[in-house]
Amino acid sequence: MHGGQSPGAAARGPVDILGVHVTPLTRAQLLDRVCEWARTGTRRYVTFTSVHGVMEAQRHADVKAAHNSVSAVVVPDGMPLVWAARRAGASGAERLYGPDTMLAILERAAEEGLSSFFYGGAPGVADLLAERLGERFPGLRVAGTYTPPFRELTQAEREEVLERIDASGADLVWVGISTPKQERWMAAHLHLLERPCVMFGVGAAFDIHAGVQRDAPEWVKETGFQWLYRLFREPRRLWRRYLRNPPAFVWAIARRPPRLLDRPEAGTAGAAAPLRGDALAD
Repeated sequence: MHGGQSPGAAARGPVDILGVHVTPLTRAQLLDRVCEWARTGTRRYVTFTSVHGVMEAQRHADVKAAHNSVSAVVVPDGMPLVWAARRAGASGAERLYGPDTMLAILERAAEEGLSSFFYGGAPGVADLLAERLGERFPGLRVAGTYTPPFRELTQAEREEVLERIDASGADLVWVGISTPKQERWMAAHLHLLERPCVMFGVGAAFDIHAGVQRDAPEWVKETGFQWLYRLFREPRRLWRRYLRNPPAFVWAIARRPPRLLDRPEAGTAGAAAPLRGDALAD
């Protein structure tokens, strides 16, 4: 028997962290929800958010809407969000790190016969990812892969991608194009697909599980300083993000403490209207 309720986890709905509604589910609870959505043909997407995602939501209204109004559930991908949720009273909050949770979901998917489509990554990465995951989880059904160009897609390319995903029959669609681009993409495209599926924005998980990028050691993940580890490894790409977001987050949290919201999490009551995804800048 899979899953099981963890006492205190997500018992009162999400936590408002600077206006982003983060639901402190356990991994087992998330897996049960995802599999139920996939089995029943329910359109949903899951957002794994960190300090970077929360701060992007402060700067861009469409990113906040992609988290709160369209996403089925937003889970804490970073320890600072876990600490913020616990501070608000969600004592059962735990980190659902995207790459690790992806593996757990795919293991269940292989057991239950759910198929996956991989959208994102640099050229060749999605194919390599699918190959490596197939070796790791015998029986995993790979519906297809697609590597988008490093620019905004044309309308014809968007239609081609949607047709390819629909034709693949994928139950799960994994999107690895970084935050906030992937949240915007999922919000804009989930409801344009003819076939319902469950989407996930997992960013760097593509590179990590394809073996082209090293993940942080477990002890680093637990300290809350994984962002610093990534900054040292990719300074040219990440220096601006990580030198401004953590201090801004701490200052903002001090001024606006997180609080529990006594209601079901956003996006689970019914299908939300899609957002426009014209602006796809990282």
